Amino acid sequence: MSAPVGKNPKRGTPIEARAWSTPRTIMERVLHDWNSGKIPAEVVRAMAADFIPHADATDIIDGAQALSVYFPLRIPLRGPSTRELGETFDAARRWITELARAECTPGFHLEWREFNHRQLGQNKVPIAAVFDNLDDVIVFAVKRREAARLSDATRTVLDRYPMLLPWLLRRPIEALERADEWPTLLATLDWFRLHPRSGRYLRQVDAPGVHSKFVESRRSLVSELLELVLEQHAIDEKAKGSGAFVRRYGLVDKPVLVRVRSLDETTGFCVAVPGMPAATVAELAVRQEDFASLFPPGGSPFNEVFITENEVNYLAFPARRNAVVVLGGGYGFSQLAGAVWLHGPRIRYWGDLDTHGFAILDQFRSTFPEAESFLMDRDTLLAHKGMWTTEPSPTHAELQHLTSEEISLYNDLRHDCLSASLRLEQERLRFSWVEAALNDGAN
Repeated sequence: MSAPVGKNPKRGTPIEARAWSTPRTIMERVLHDWNSGKIPAEVVRAMAADFIPHADATDIIDGAQALSVYFPLRIPLRGPSTRELGETFDAARRWITELARAECTPGFHLEWREFNHRQLGQNKVPIAAVFDNLDDVIVFAVKRREAARLSDATRTVLDRYPMLLPWLLRRPIEALERADEWPTLLATLDWFRLHPRSGRYLRQVDAPGVHSKFVESRRSLVSELLELVLEQHAIDEKAKGSGAFVRRYGLVDKPVLVRVRSLDETTGFCVAVPGMPAATVAELAVRQEDFASLFPPGGSPFNEVFITENEVNYLAFPARRNAVVVLGGGYGFSQLAGAVWLHGPRIRYWGDLDTHGFAILDQFRSTFPEAESFLMDRDTLLAHKGMWTTEPSPTHAELQHLTSEEISLYNDLRHDCLSASLRLEQERLRFSWVEAALNDGAN
């Protein structure tokens, strides 16, 4: 409650109002501690203490005691000051009565402080609400149903995987929210434990109630749990990040396909199917290992290879004798690195005219040092000024594999010498400009 505003009889000035704690204040604090996970963590801890021998639980928790609320739980109360007691005594007495009526068992009891007031004599006021144990808090907060569900979930988890106790203590609210999912989550963990480094697809995780979409939609959670339940040899420590789930836990990811298209109508790719005559096709989408073995080293029938990052440019690339175009994949060229035959033909990379385009070219040259850039020059940039856009997040990295002309343009781009965060995407180039560059044999 708010303290009433009175007047200082000596000075005639209003007494400053100050909020006093109420039963609602106590409830708000308890609910805050529940919603923040402090009290649910105590529910987990209480179940663990009954379920796991004390010495084992101590080893498993490994420092998680810091999460404990530690009962008795003492909630300090803000009440009237000595001055307010003397000048608004009736309001202070009503405040004390209200708190005393709210005191109950199970629930909190009040801690009092006695004092001697020069006007009022010997008095006492409540200074804290004290909950002696976890059960009292749960009953007061009307959380018996939730606490029972969390206890049941904790028992279910610890019965199979006691090593998940630290996770339960850190994430008790999520443990409660997923109470109905724990049988399926535990079946998932069982499968990974029984099939370490299985080499299977996620679709092949065959456990009761488990399907690939269940795991995919909970990758982060399943990953946290697997880190605690799997043996070290079952985890690929080199596979890190949100996209590394499959490799980290011994599954196989969908294969990387490389698309390559012949630009010469007279030269294509020979495809042989047993029992059928060989056929020549203009375009292939093959796994990276098959792309690497398309031709033996030095045995490519093509004289030129173009790498482009844009699919429309890949499809619309002009016809050219003895040449192919490959659809790139941005940063990282693992899908091309094993193709030794690419080192024979003249190889040219076509990316966006922006800082990241040059960074990708720089990375490409770390694998193919002989690669030339195509249409990534100052003349092309200036000739398409009307097509300039803004690069969302430019890079300022120092690049090591650019020519002097390329590094000069890259520096102008990263230092905003031509325009702020300038970007010219490759698909914005006039098609006639592309054709002219090919006809001139120029970059």
